[in-house]
Amino acid sequence: MGRDLLKLKKVFIIGVWEAGGVGKTTLVTNLNNELLKTGVLSRKLSFGVVIWVTVTKPPIDIRQVQAQIASRLNMKIDSEGSDRSIASKICERLEEETSFLLIMDDVGEAINLDDVGVPQLSARSKVIITSRFLSVCCQMKTDVEMKVYTLDEDKSWQLFDKNVGDIVNQEQIYPLAKEIARECDGLPLAIIVIGSSMRGKTRVELWKDALKSLRMSEPHSKVVEDKDIELSSEQRSKRVNKKRGDIQSCFLYCSLYPAAIPIDDLIQCCWAEGILGEHDTYEEAYNRGITLIESLKDDCLLEDAKMKTGWREVVHYVKMHDVVRDVSRWIASTFGDEHTSVFQAGIGLTEVSSSIKRISFISNKTECLTDCFTKCPKTTSLLLQVCQLHAVILQNCYWLKELPPIGNLHSLQVLDCDDTMLSCLPHGMDNLTNLRLLNMPVSNMKSISKGFFLKFPSIEMLNMWRSCLRAISFDEISSLHNLIYLFIRVDSSSFFNRDYTWMTRLKRFHIRVGEYSLYAPYNKSKRVISVYECDIFSNGELSVMLQFASDLYLEKCRVEGGSGQFDPLPNLEYIELRFVENLKSVSDFGQYWGLRFSKLRQLVIYRCESLTCLFKDGGACSVPKHMEEITRVRKLKLFLLPELGTLGEPQSMWEHLEELNVSYCDRLRKLPLSIQTSNNIKVIKEYHIGGANWNGMMITSSQI
Repeated sequence: MGRDLLKLKKVFIIGVWEAGGVGKTTLVTNLNNELLKTGVLSRKLSFGVVIWVTVTKPPIDIRQVQAQIASRLNMKIDSEGSDRSIASKICERLEEETSFLLIMDDVGEAINLDDVGVPQLSARSKVIITSRFLSVCCQMKTDVEMKVYTLDEDKSWQLFDKNVGDIVNQEQIYPLAKEIARECDGLPLAIIVIGSSMRGKTRVELWKDALKSLRMSEPHSKVVEDKDIELSSEQRSKRVNKKRGDIQSCFLYCSLYPAAIPIDDLIQCCWAEGILGEHDTYEEAYNRGITLIESLKDDCLLEDAKMKTGWREVVHYVKMHDVVRDVSRWIASTFGDEHTSVFQAGIGLTEVSSSIKRISFISNKTECLTDCFTKCPKTTSLLLQVCQLHAVILQNCYWLKELPPIGNLHSLQVLDCDDTMLSCLPHGMDNLTNLRLLNMPVSNMKSISKGFFLKFPSIEMLNMWRSCLRAISFDEISSLHNLIYLFIRVDSSSFFNRDYTWMTRLKRFHIRVGEYSLYAPYNKSKRVISVYECDIFSNGELSVMLQFASDLYLEKCRVEGGSGQFDPLPNLEYIELRFVENLKSVSDFGQYWGLRFSKLRQLVIYRCESLTCLFKDGGACSVPKHMEEITRVRKLKLFLLPELGTLGEPQSMWEHLEELNVSYCDRLRKLPLSIQTSNNIKVIKEYHIGGANWNGMMITSSQI
């Protein structure tokens, strides 16, 4: 910190200043520790006594400052004495020292050193003050003011990387981590505290929410909130008066559920209730919801749970222990508003008080909702399986066949009726112009009139996968500028002569093409296209849309007719082929379309009865040069392929393979694996595999 300043005879008071968190305290702490070590510094920098004082926030308590000085000097002071008398005793005691150094840290407003008891400074006695304000230094008549500068971008990143750990190198987290480190604005304390708080956080949503919180100049977690980190002037100018979520309300809200809660549904509820705060988009609210839920899990108030809801589909849940739920309900009923919630799980109810705010009917076999539910002015959440504020969520109410007119619910933002038996839209849907999330898988297309989707300009998430939409509806959906999540089914005619540039706005989607909706796991975190019995690949109409997909499911689709001049699937991570009768090898599939498979990580092939080998180039089964990127595949699953005889050569192409599943591939005699190329394999599964040589080629776990 410029030790030469301490040697100058005409420098008595030194001011160290800059914003909080820049490292002022660390700087003077290191100096203090060095001076306390014998022989560390030269005699010219030695002091008879070094005194450290941490100054309280304004208004400054002079008596507290005096007490710290007296303690270091082993003085006893009269608690009944006046500030002036104590100052006089401290002055006398300091004058007895040959020299002294007084370090006053974090001075928020000017202090008169005479009032504290500091005597006239000699050539060998010094005072160092640290402050966030240059004006404080000037008012205290410092002889030298030294500004502490922030770290540059490279050093900031090195410090952030050190505190977070290896997780920052993950593909999806790295760009967010770089942005967060940049938002810390070179302040070491901010970098250390925020970096440490993100250590071990693997969910991308947590990183996105932390970045959003920093940009709003608000702490994203209690760890960060407990640290007093000063914002730079640029960061302070970004401050937005938006509430960023209420973890206590989120905890109390969970008690409405008698069992495990799907995480996505809980976040929708809390979003509609305003518990997650104010956000520009649903995605931002979702990220905040993940942060609150993870915090409750860290405090053991919620527990993790997983549940299979379909073939290969796993839904993530959280659950609350019975005792914790009882305590939560007691808190809500004791300290909340009167008549806040009604819990009626598993029983019938015919009347509802108009003062009720939240209603829970989970596990009721309700077939029809009466008009009374739309006449409760204070009701913000109606829960049959999952329901919310400014929202009606009726997920998994399997017996629900119809809804009453809902046209008077003008403030409704969320309408979620997934997994119900609704066959048509409720009356009054046209009036719900504030809808931001619509999950309405009705099967009756006649109830969807022309111009229907244009009534919802604020919609962000649309799920109508059960209805097969026509070209007109598809055009209307493409004009919804706030839409970022889309889950629909369309007929193949909807794709001719279309402009798909609007799909760049979509963060996630699942578009099912074809009259019959083939099974594909419903995943809100993917960009999925599933195609059934569609022949339009030959003219390239659909391939333009496929460029946005990360996951592709094809069933009963002919693979032929592509130009092969460019890769129409540059973002493909997962591909599943079913009943593709003319497919003889994956090489054919790639050659027709010019596929590179540069990002492909999973390959699944099911009942493609003409398939003889995965890859062929001329007469040999090997990977063509234009498809060499496919060697990065991590998971390979092969089912019911009666003609498949080999996977492909060379063996080196499988060196990244982690999981191999083979079922009913009777002609597959051996695996192209060796100990050298199988270091990453964790799982090998086989069912009803023909050929005596299979077991001979199997690599045991002890060898790998």
